[in-house]
Amino acid sequence: MKTSRATAIGFTAVLMWALLALFTIGSAPVPPFLLNALTFAIGGTLGLIWTLRGGLGRLRGISWRVYAFGIIGLFGYHALYFTAFRIAPSAETGLMAYLWPLFIVLFASFLPGERLRPIVLIGAVVAFAGAALIVLGRDAGGNATPLGLFLGFLCAITWAGYSTLSRRLGDVPTESVTVFCLGTAVLSALAHLAWEETVWPATGIGWLSILALGIGPVGAAFFTWDIGMKQGDIQLLGVASYAAPLLSTLALVATGITPASWTLLAAAVLITGGAALAARASAGAGASAGE
Repeated sequence: MKTSRATAIGFTAVLMWALLALFTIGSAPVPPFLLNALTFAIGGTLGLIWTLRGGLGRLRGISWRVYAFGIIGLFGYHALYFTAFRIAPSAETGLMAYLWPLFIVLFASFLPGERLRPIVLIGAVVAFAGAALIVLGRDAGGNATPLGLFLGFLCAITWAGYSTLSRRLGDVPTESVTVFCLGTAVLSALAHLAWEETVWPATGIGWLSILALGIGPVGAAFFTWDIGMKQGDIQLLGVASYAAPLLSTLALVATGITPASWTLLAAAVLITGGAALAARASAGAGASAGE
């Protein structure tokens, strides 16, 4: 598969994650770990159906270490994210968690055949500034604490590490994400039973939102992201990921949940500009490689 095509497929995950907030709001009042268990179960089941095309034999030859890595990555990220916001439900915590695209750009430079492209790094910083405007402009209803910020930071490190190290597993078929999702669903269910009170959706919209999450942002997105990380331009995808908070906010504006603002426009300019810088650097690197 060509790098450009894999990058485009990977970016569809960012587009799906842009709907995460909208569908999560729609799924209220389901608690986080129960929501995680339900949506990952849906995503894993759909992945299992997709895997059946080539036969389940594709999953048997994969090392348990790979499965452990994937499950720890997916579950660990969400567990840290939920815990961070329970301890410190603040905009600063969200911003700390959104360091992961920048970390992907930095971590990717240590991969074989990769190097840190200065323009990409500049683009990542510019895009991060745009994301900061959006995240810090939200009223998260709480105050930042050192522990909450630290967990948010670990959250970013975990997802960036999972995403970047996926590149080292290029020979592992994407079908393996099926097991990652199902394993995460099981661990999330156990976490729910241990720490949460069971609350089911009160309306049909709630159930539809859970189904939509399982199909897209917490389902297909992890499969397309895996393709992008393994075969695409990992640094460009890292910068492009900052489009998620922008598109997410635009979706909330379009549905009347969040009002439009000049801050949103400024953030759009910064994120778009940062992504354009990264895309230019990527195109230049591709041209050089073709010479």
